[in-house]
Amino acid sequence: MTDRQSASMEDYLEAIMVLDREGGKVTVTRISQAMGVKKPSVTSALSRLVEMGFATHEKYGEIHLTGKGLRIARDVYKRHQALKRFLIDILDVKEDIASEDACRMEHYLSSISVERLDKFIEYVMGCPQGKPLWLEGFNYYLNHGKRNPEHMAACSSRCKVSSKNGKLF
Repeated sequence: MTDRQSASMEDYLEAIMVLDREGGKVTVTRISQAMGVKKPSVTSALSRLVEMGFATHEKYGEIHLTGKGLRIARDVYKRHQALKRFLIDILDVKEDIASEDACRMEHYLSSISVERLDKFIEYVMGCPQGKPLWLEGFNYYLNHGKRNPEHMAACSSRCKVSSKNGKLF
């Protein structure tokens, strides 16, 4: 799924999966409330999902994902979570904004990029000494518009400067 309509279908698949995990019956009404869309929009999308073999739905009944639909929903959810974590934990974006932005971006990120993003976040946030110094320095820069002199001194003592071109290596 790569076009705009497909992105919308991915959002429905993800919503169905999340609602199912929360418990209770997944219905048109619950999807409508969760996604903030009207029930006729949900019904129309469900028809397409059923037609494409991603979901099952009996009129006025429960909605279930097929194996194929669940695989796509899990993939979309994984992309969403990776992007959201990156935006919050690395770029210090507020959670509500990060969630909205992740929802927009999740449809266009490859599985390779998601894997690398996950590994990057694990690596950075798994530092045994806590938040890495460079990340603290970046957060200071975001909040003050300038570099933290204390972090600069610490960075300078850890980095070697080439006498030839003055660049860090």
